[in-house]
Amino acid sequence: MSLSPARACGIDFGTSNSTVGWLRPGAPTLLPLEDGKPTLPSAVFFNADEGTTHYGRDALLEYLEGYEGRLMRALKSLLGSSLIDGSTEVGGRALRYRDLLASFIGELKRRAEAQAGRHFEQAVFGRPVHFVDDNPEADRRAQDTLEAIARQVGFKEVGFQFEPIGAALHYEAGLSHEELVLIADIGGGTADFSLARLSPARAGRPDRHDDLLGNAGLHVGGTDFDRALSLDCVMPLLGYRGLMKSGAEIPSGLFFQLATWHTINFAYTRQAFADFQHIYRDAAARRELDRLARLIGQREGHWLALQVEQAKIDLSTDPATRLHLDRLEQGLFHDITADAFGLATRSLVDRVAATVGELLDQAGIRRERIDTIYFTGGASGVPQLRARIAAELPRARSVEGDLFGSIGAGLAVEAARRYG
Repeated sequence: MSLSPARACGIDFGTSNSTVGWLRPGAPTLLPLEDGKPTLPSAVFFNADEGTTHYGRDALLEYLEGYEGRLMRALKSLLGSSLIDGSTEVGGRALRYRDLLASFIGELKRRAEAQAGRHFEQAVFGRPVHFVDDNPEADRRAQDTLEAIARQVGFKEVGFQFEPIGAALHYEAGLSHEELVLIADIGGGTADFSLARLSPARAGRPDRHDDLLGNAGLHVGGTDFDRALSLDCVMPLLGYRGLMKSGAEIPSGLFFQLATWHTINFAYTRQAFADFQHIYRDAAARRELDRLARLIGQREGHWLALQVEQAKIDLSTDPATRLHLDRLEQGLFHDITADAFGLATRSLVDRVAATVGELLDQAGIRRERIDTIYFTGGASGVPQLRARIAAELPRARSVEGDLFGSIGAGLAVEAARRYG
């Protein structure tokens, strides 16, 4: 590594958490962004009571303390969606979603520069293998949008690297011999995979094209596991899959909005409330819909989503967990088992495993030749997902990287290589 600090930084703008990496001698690669921690949750809270804007853990704390305002999370999910060209209402004013992303990425830049004691004009951003599945044009527009936003907040030179390759560069720095590695990067919004030859000797090569044997990805991540768990195990308490008096199922649109991080606020619109009133009049599941009415009226959608997210985390290590739902009904609680979590997410796990199999087939690599599966990204800790990927490669050893920091650290290596 150079004896002088790199000119550029690497930025992992994640669906759930973000990091900034910067190579300099004798210091950690990841810059502390909040409370001494290298991760900044990708969340923004607009406090209507005080007219202030908060980011990261502070945003979540302000929201949970009960201040009036708007919480926005899973911001990266806007890229590649039709929502990116729209706007939302904040404090009685229209806020463009592009400007929302610029606000957060600009805050990342400011915090990184404050810690580094210098300005950054060059950066390498991580990107998923596919922002949008099976749509190259929409995928290109998503990257172009992110580049335009990065330039808007002050970066003059902007590069991109696939997120699993960033993780591979971080893993490679600790190797003593050559390995054929499947990088499994499963974050909040996407599951991305790279197949690469890694070694200390190869690390210094300026061109690594021949070492990268394939990339694949799909738009499945931790927020999809949250949504599946919510719909299967929690939303029925609010009337999901309940019945109308006619015997038909209650329309599901409102439940999907509340189970999906970046659409929760849509459940609070006047149109959504009018639709709910129409459903309530003709529904048989009145007790459940009373809970739903309380959730919407008190704007507790993000609170419930946080309970579901914590349940997902708990069920990654425990056989069961209990949700305390007093905000919806006094004394209400609900137990969820790890088996129920597995059933709720089985189709997602199947899709991810199929993508791994397709990558190996396309690369023409026999499964027994893979030495290592390197897991990174917060959602790679979901046990049924990790077990299913490992089952595809029974001879490979599983290695867990820094689930939240590997990509940002690897992107810092790429940024130093590209920009000096």
